[in-house]
Amino acid sequence: MTVTTGVNARTSIRFLRKGKIVELSDVGPNETVLDYLRLRDHSKGTKEGCCEGDCGACTVAIGQLEHGQVEHGQQENAQVTYQPVNACIQLLGTLEGKELVTVDDLASSDGTLHPVQSALVKHHGSQCGFCTPGFVMSLFVLYQNAQNAQSANAPDRAQINQALAGNLCRCTGYRPIVDAALEVCRHKKADDPQAQRPRSDGFSQLSSEDDIFIGDENRFFASPASEQTLAQLRTDHKDAVLVAGASDVGLWMTKQLRDLPKIIYLGRVTALQQIEQTDKKLSIGAGVTYAKACEALTRISPGIGAIIRRIGAAQVRAVATIGGNIANGSPIGDMPPMLIALDAQIELKNSKAARWLNLADFFIAYGKQDIARDEYLSLIDIPLLAGDQHLCCYKISKRFDQDISSVMAAFRFTVTDAVVSDVRLALGGMAATPKRASKTEAAMNGLKLDDATGWTRAAAQLAEDFSPLSDMRASADYRLATAIALLEKSRIELASHNKPDVAGPGQPQTRLYGGPHVA
Repeated sequence: MTVTTGVNARTSIRFLRKGKIVELSDVGPNETVLDYLRLRDHSKGTKEGCCEGDCGACTVAIGQLEHGQVEHGQQENAQVTYQPVNACIQLLGTLEGKELVTVDDLASSDGTLHPVQSALVKHHGSQCGFCTPGFVMSLFVLYQNAQNAQSANAPDRAQINQALAGNLCRCTGYRPIVDAALEVCRHKKADDPQAQRPRSDGFSQLSSEDDIFIGDENRFFASPASEQTLAQLRTDHKDAVLVAGASDVGLWMTKQLRDLPKIIYLGRVTALQQIEQTDKKLSIGAGVTYAKACEALTRISPGIGAIIRRIGAAQVRAVATIGGNIANGSPIGDMPPMLIALDAQIELKNSKAARWLNLADFFIAYGKQDIARDEYLSLIDIPLLAGDQHLCCYKISKRFDQDISSVMAAFRFTVTDAVVSDVRLALGGMAATPKRASKTEAAMNGLKLDDATGWTRAAAQLAEDFSPLSDMRASADYRLATAIALLEKSRIELASHNKPDVAGPGQPQTRLYGGPHVA
């Protein structure tokens, strides 16, 4: 059979495990890493819990060779970094060129435990053992990356709690687990043989620019290595599902029990993995994960970073992409309202052309976006905030970590002499799509920050812009009242941050609005 991916197409994936190369040519398009481990490899340490990426019982570590930044004409040494991943919704084919580490792989052949395992035993950090393997692997990632870090500072309690937010414990509580992490990550153990993982040269045998196509024209897993191949595959297979992190698509398979016969994986297309910043804008490839984009987005506004740290957990942010959150068109996605408020634009491509679109115009109706069947999302351009612009971000949910928003709000204001202009108000959870509040924006332009009455009158226009629904997360009345309250909250925050005594002459304003808010 002639495969559309070209003469270099390979019909297998290769990845590292236990220091050896694993090569698989019988990879189904819907096969997950968890299915492979438990059903094929018979590695039963990794558990299946919720099977939707919430409980963390299936957590494994994925190692990847990361090349440093080019500075002064020289590139920093390549380094292997690890990310925690939910094996239950991670497609097996995405392991190409990476290292897979599971809880079964940590102890040495003579039974000596990994330092993380030993610390958990010492501090009595487990009981039933069902969720324990996931905790072990989340702490393994924290420990391993701490070993590799240039900084001598060990993770503190807050960082450990954040690393464990994607793991649920039903037995011991978290204190002994955190105590174990504090101890094991405290000191460098470079001479510990248990701490040694494959160095960058261990990945050299995996390095490949081959396109991968496993299956036939009717059922396949494709992993293009170039944007040209991606565009051609998209043209030839308009009915295929594009997958980046599978944090959403994975649930189609595990919860909706959908069979997806054609999968095109985007994670090896280098052009979709780039982050570039100029003095006017930040450009993020559609395949960039939240974990990698967080730092750059936080530089635009600390409030964005505060929201991102509440999107899923470390296991989700390691694979979920900015582009995926846009392309799936969810009315409750957290990122689109912030990007819309910033006047972001997106680039859509096919094999023949590219076009740019305001993100606000991309969402047409529930489940419908302005994208042709042969197109894919390639790039997001985000204008940087001017010196007189402020972004306020708020996520309202029933719990802090790993929860879907009841209301997601992002407000951008230009403030001159305590008067707001060029207002952008974008909300999620209030309509069938993420949407701007155009009538409210018009009513707010020209208002003074100390005009509480005028602000309240303008905020009431939200009832004209939105007719929210009631569902299991919130009632329509609650959503509308909350959106109005958040606008008033933004006024109070802006007023306090624009007082002359907040920052001295030449001193930057501290612009952290919104972020960690829970209903």
